[in-house]
Amino acid sequence: MSVDATAAVLTSLGVRESEVVSREPLTGGTYNTVTRVILDKGRDWVVKVPPGHPTGLSYERRLLVNEFTFYRAAAEVGGGVIPRVVRSALSPDGPAGMHLVMTTCPGRPWSTMTEELQASDSRALRTEFGGIVGLLHGVTGPAGFGYPSEALGPLAPTWRAAFTSMTEAVLADALAFAARLPRPVEAIRSVLAGASDVLDEVTRPALVHFDLWQGNVLVTGEPGALRVGGVIDGERMFWGDPVADLVSTSLFEDPETDADFLAGYAASAAEPLVFSPSVRRRLDLYRSYLYLIMLTETVPRGPDLEVLDLTWKEVAPRLEAALDRLS
Repeated sequence: MSVDATAAVLTSLGVRESEVVSREPLTGGTYNTVTRVILDKGRDWVVKVPPGHPTGLSYERRLLVNEFTFYRAAAEVGGGVIPRVVRSALSPDGPAGMHLVMTTCPGRPWSTMTEELQASDSRALRTEFGGIVGLLHGVTGPAGFGYPSEALGPLAPTWRAAFTSMTEAVLADALAFAARLPRPVEAIRSVLAGASDVLDEVTRPALVHFDLWQGNVLVTGEPGALRVGGVIDGERMFWGDPVADLVSTSLFEDPETDADFLAGYAASAAEPLVFSPSVRRRLDLYRSYLYLIMLTETVPRGPDLEVLDLTWKEVAPRLEAALDRLS
């Protein structure tokens, strides 16, 4: 199915089979089908198509709209590390269906290199990465907050309204999929609602990637001269609080201790990042949202028991800790 879908996309672009040098499925994603297509004349593309029978979470409808929005919005500030959109079809009604074609970025996922990196390389990459994220957060969206795909409805006038819709949607998904959570849904909803007043401090809809773990950052170059080659997979982006990105830039760690990242961020961000009590409270709200997604999505993803067990052991205690702090 994915091969046929990719072939249909290439045909819609006027690409002949004789021009195709290779097709390579790219793994690591959890929703869309992704294929790297190398063509003659030096063309190197990534083709994304949605699953034929989507069974994901509520916010995952029309994810390619989010990704298209991220790449277009980030293009001017990304410093060459953001894929360039070659072609997009954001409606399923066209001859090739919904799809997104973008240029390939150099490098391999940072997450595959952590054990081989020297300390100096790691520090330099953290600083460069922080600078890139600071620039991305300077991008302001339209007059509204939430997912551009409108999977959960139109953009909301306030960040509190948007984030409430986002958490309500994942809690409803948890109930629908009978996902295993460390507390009852109503108890979690009560804690999140009780802390939501701090969201009113966010008045600018910033560009938020919300999946900036090292698997979505490509690294290129040789030891001693490594650099960020690409920031990819912007499909889970939203317009909201830039602080939310810190739950994935320092996944499962404390962003306040990420000195190199913060130095790079401070050098490029338009607004200073101060870890005030309010910011720390907002971070725990966004941690809770991410952890709820991670626990709930295991059901429709259908991973094996080992993955389920590992996810529960890693994520459930962290969700409990975030909820405890918010309480």
